[in-house]
Amino acid sequence: MDDPLIPHLKLVHQFPECWNTIGIDRGAIRFVLSGATLMAPGLTSKGGSLPGEEDEELEEGEVVVVTAEGKEEACLVGMLRMGTERMKKERKGVVMDSGHYLGDGLWRLGLD
Repeated sequence: MDDPLIPHLKLVHQFPECWNTIGIDRGAIRFVLSGATLMAPGLTSKGGSLPGEEDEELEEGEVVVVTAEGKEEACLVGMLRMGTERMKKERKGVVMDSGHYLGDGLWRLGLD
């Protein structure tokens, strides 16, 4: 296996400062929580957030945590298919095919 390890969201919620994050707007929340592919417009719109000019850009293949506008905890974690610099330029396309999201089978799996 050459893919990077993707942390469980419960671990992400305990240690939120340890992960690279990007943010989706309110309109993308319901799609993400239903397991849909994450698309660039949800990140590049007014409510979305990507690394600023002073922050280091995130590259394709990096594991990132996705937060949602107006919410406190992360809702998705997965591997980027497109770097943040390209997202800002193109403002369209698939950003993340799949990942671990709130309410999926892994989330419901009892870890206690």
